[in-house]
Amino acid sequence: MSSGNIIRVDPSNERENFYIRYYSGHKGDFGHEFLEFDIKCNTHDDRGYLRYTNNSNYRREELIRKQVCISKLVVREIKKMIQDCEILQEKDTDWPEVNSEGKQELEIRSGRDKLIFTTCKLGSMAEIRKTNDPEGLRIFYYFIQDLKALIFSLMSLHFKIKPI
Repeated sequence: MSSGNIIRVDPSNERENFYIRYYSGHKGDFGHEFLEFDIKCNTHDDRGYLRYTNNSNYRREELIRKQVCISKLVVREIKKMIQDCEILQEKDTDWPEVNSEGKQELEIRSGRDKLIFTTCKLGSMAEIRKTNDPEGLRIFYYFIQDLKALIFSLMSLHFKIKPI
């Protein structure tokens, strides 16, 4: 659950330690299936790091792990996304609990501050509208969608482009 503390993420501050992690997974007929990525940027690095892990045992797929270096500009854009969507002002106290369908976690660390959101897997806005905090979950849902789109684009650009 979130700590209730509002943390500050300053896109222009390239000297602060910054970390964000997203996890979505469940345990089912095919074992522990999950998607996880994290981005880390330390004050002493000139760049950040993006790690991506996908474990899907469906069709006998294997664990996929990839890591890429990302520029400070990408890290700054992620910080700006966090600031613009106002996710840091939310609390997960009224969000649905983790259940047999799985869970989602979003962890954000900026400097010494840390915030963790935890909820069940949410499939649609119709599900979100039926919860005790539809506005907070809407912000979470759309932020995660935007973040995943950026991450998948970065991974695709790095690993699928064929040189001329």
